[in-house]
Amino acid sequence: MLIGIPALLSPDLLATLRAMGHGDEIALVDGNYPAEEQAKRLIRADGLPLIPVLDAILSVLPVDDAVPEALFRASVKGNPSIADPVHHEIEAICAKRAPGRKVVALAGADFYARVKSAHAIVATSEPRLYANIIIRKGVIYPPETKTP
Repeated sequence: MLIGIPALLSPDLLATLRAMGHGDEIALVDGNYPAEEQAKRLIRADGLPLIPVLDAILSVLPVDDAVPEALFRASVKGNPSIADPVHHEIEAICAKRAPGRKVVALAGADFYARVKSAHAIVATSEPRLYANIIIRKGVIYPPETKTP
């Protein structure tokens, strides 16, 4: 256990988040997603639903603010104009942890292609369909230097 680090972030997941560089992407996927087949690096989050994992990750991972879009979600049946309740929950967590950053819905093929190129995939046990999000890592800015 660590002070200030959510307990559901496993050592493997923390190491992966730390190893990621600016611009690297991590995908959090539901229990139906073919994660093992598509992952360069697979982190298992068995028994955990997606929303608390997303909240925990965004409590320690900066979202890229150097690009116009850095948060991407899956779409219902490949149609970006449809949002399920889980997508509204995803958007609420992102609004809380990454204010001002929009969650962009991607069509099915575009989402799958982006996940395949992600630095890592976190496979949750989320039972709801299309409960998938990609986060592009940003930077932590150095503290302001004060002039004497």
